[in-house]
Amino acid sequence: MKFTCDRNALQAAVSTASRATSPRSPIPTMEGILVEATQGEVKLTGYDLKKGIHTTIEAVVQEEGNLILSSKIFGNIVSSLPQGDVTIETKLQNVAITCENAEFHIIGTDAADYPELPEIGAEEGTSIPQNLLGKMIRQTIFAVSDNESRPVYTGEMFEIAEGDLTLVAVDGYRLALRREKLDGAKQDSSFIVPGNTLSDLEKLCGDTEEPVKIKLSDKHISFSIGRTVLISRRLEGEFLNYRTTVPNTFATHAKVDKAQLQRTVERVSLIIDDRIKNPIRCSVGESQVKILCVTGLGKAEDLCMAECDGPKVEIGFNNRYMLDVLKAAPAEELMLCLNSGSSPCVIRPADEEENFLYMILPVRLKA
Repeated sequence: MKFTCDRNALQAAVSTASRATSPRSPIPTMEGILVEATQGEVKLTGYDLKKGIHTTIEAVVQEEGNLILSSKIFGNIVSSLPQGDVTIETKLQNVAITCENAEFHIIGTDAADYPELPEIGAEEGTSIPQNLLGKMIRQTIFAVSDNESRPVYTGEMFEIAEGDLTLVAVDGYRLALRREKLDGAKQDSSFIVPGNTLSDLEKLCGDTEEPVKIKLSDKHISFSIGRTVLISRRLEGEFLNYRTTVPNTFATHAKVDKAQLQRTVERVSLIIDDRIKNPIRCSVGESQVKILCVTGLGKAEDLCMAECDGPKVEIGFNNRYMLDVLKAAPAEELMLCLNSGSSPCVIRPADEEENFLYMILPVRLKA
């Protein structure tokens, strides 16, 4: 194998494929990147048996071939190279990497030992702009569970129905939902994508209207972004029915400015640290949301002006859960919807759009 390509393109491709390699694996090939040179292009693949990423770059290929290279060593070498063209040449399992005056020699592994990635059907799937999908993931992924005892909640549910794409994440303490119109959806479907796959997908999505193409098979899903394809297993299990879980009617509503409420919660949170997890006490009513917290470090209180309707409600929250929502919510004005101090708080857009919804379970307050 011998080819020459641009150093920056190669570095970007190695970084992308490395996202799917295993840092420590009983199978050594899982720690490597499969490099395949064919006419006019080089394909780099990372695969840890749960998630795979392959991407292609343009190259001048003098001799076709393939080899597995250590993800860590190969990545470190390429990132250290000067600007210019990189030439990679292999003889059996010996690899020479040269760029300008820099030259490295490393050992590769036979590509025959590399497992094949799952095949995804070639039928037409669904597509969504990269910038929109990236935003939807960022605005929900904080609510993905890290509790492996309930694997189905370590991912997000994608639901395609009636021309809408809905993403739902839930971790037992809060729920995050984002919904957007989807052009060209051929059929309704529902599937669960692992959270670590979504973290990589969000990083691969650029600030562009170019599409992400989504295709499904029985056990896997693929996301195609330009010349890069991310393939992941789907999580199996029964996901929470959010339609019956989220309350529909509320006794108290409070319309607030998101930025002002966020600053208020952040100020009160200054006396909360990792060892002292006291909740914040929120009193909603009388044209304000008053927030109070008392810990062993002291006492803090502040208030945020609001347009309130309904009886006064006093409720406790984990400050971090509230801040996650306020940082993620894609609106300048929010509606806090409450029934009592022991029932969930639902946060919606104040303009009554239905493109997002967050729900936070309360924390029991001491007298």
